[in-house]
Amino acid sequence: MMEALNGLLTGFAVILTPSNLYLCFLGSLIGTLVGVLPGVGPLAALALLLPVTFTLSPIGGLVMLASIFYGAMYGGSTTSILLNIPGEAASVVTCFDGHQMARQGRAGPALGIAAIGSFIAGTLGVVIMTFFAPAIAAVAIRFGPPENFSLMVLGLVCTLFMISGSTIKGVLMMALGFLTAAVGLDVVNGRERYTFGSVDLSGGVELLAVVIGLFGIAEILSNVETMAKSTLLADRIRGLWPSLADWRASWRPILRGSGLGFVLGLVPGGGPVTAAFMSYALEKRIAAQPDRFGKGAIEGVAGPESANNSAVAGSLIPVLSLGIPSNPVTALLLGALIIQGIQPGPLFIAQRPDLFWGIVASMYIGNVFLLLLNLPLVGLWVQFLRIPYRVMFPVVLLLCVVGTYSANKNVFDLWVMLGFGVAGYVLRKLEYDLAPFVIAFVLAPLLEQSLRQSLVMSPDGAMILIKRPVTALLLAVSVVLTFLMFRRRTKSEGGLP
Repeated sequence: MMEALNGLLTGFAVILTPSNLYLCFLGSLIGTLVGVLPGVGPLAALALLLPVTFTLSPIGGLVMLASIFYGAMYGGSTTSILLNIPGEAASVVTCFDGHQMARQGRAGPALGIAAIGSFIAGTLGVVIMTFFAPAIAAVAIRFGPPENFSLMVLGLVCTLFMISGSTIKGVLMMALGFLTAAVGLDVVNGRERYTFGSVDLSGGVELLAVVIGLFGIAEILSNVETMAKSTLLADRIRGLWPSLADWRASWRPILRGSGLGFVLGLVPGGGPVTAAFMSYALEKRIAAQPDRFGKGAIEGVAGPESANNSAVAGSLIPVLSLGIPSNPVTALLLGALIIQGIQPGPLFIAQRPDLFWGIVASMYIGNVFLLLLNLPLVGLWVQFLRIPYRVMFPVVLLLCVVGTYSANKNVFDLWVMLGFGVAGYVLRKLEYDLAPFVIAFVLAPLLEQSLRQSLVMSPDGAMILIKRPVTALLLAVSVVLTFLMFRRRTKSEGGLP
């Protein structure tokens, strides 16, 4: 415990500089704006702003990206409550009861409990993260290439297990992610793979162009197609502070949502979206009057909003302490670390304590910034909701182009961005989940490197994966989860009783 506290003090010493505080505040501000404006989302924002972070120090860049991530969780509730349109995916559940509260003239308490619940859950999540992440890293630091390989395999299997759509589609997307990551030079012998003689492809497919295409261009195409008109229910928000009755109804869902969100954030394939839905289902199931849900129950706002914010802290633990992303946003953060020349994994905390503890300390400060941004300035965010999407999407498109080109000054990356943008739009229409693709694309080089290192260090070839107890256990869990996944699919199709 003392080691964690000393590390946290180191983190505050790193983050409490004018430049890092400014980047933390700027990320929180952009994250809130991203959450408030429908049709942008944290993934698109992170993809667009990733090139900007290349000009910053590693700590400054990652603090800014992390702030945008959890800031979007705060801001998403505003548009869900006032417009019945989720600002980002994790705020879909908030529409159910938050918008009904606004229709009843209780938009203020709904926004207030969403912001306060988010602050409490976010802070509790970071407190647990402070003590939990170093403990995981202390165990994982003993891992070698075989253990790292099996751990990444387990992470990929968990991603497939947690997705709500078709398992076959998830497997196909993951395979496509591996195939795309294989383009370029072999990580071991330096030979070209799948380049078809193209000089542009010899350096591989640029991560930035892929994610901006999938989550920027595809998002624009989807939103331009649906460009829905919505009515703003309140021009001015009054009475943000919840009443005593609201507090009595909300404090338990806030605590339950905080715990549930943190646990689900740890699980690959989980994250804020899953946490919000699970929290809502839990609150409705244990409620004395479940029929109140969907009609303006404040518990239906407090629980999910707490869960999605706590899940952010939980989802950062695997990527920072193990190098395993649990959702597309953390996969993008993992990519940002790699681009900055930092090797994520079990040694990350020991090798770069300033970076790890700086990010943790920034989350404490960022939660305070976000509470101040979301309560006193809620009227300002309401005015942003008046911006029509036909004005906003050309700006977003321009940012996509500039952000992609500025990374390598390569026109070929723009074609990659456009290709993946169209592909992402088509795949969404066909109900393919993009999360397995992004996670596989980011993890593939690390997984391949670990596997080939394992085979080189073993006199018995692949038998090393069975002979080492931890590796064998992790692979066995992966096999069991795979069996359960296909058994569930067979049952859903009526193949088994």
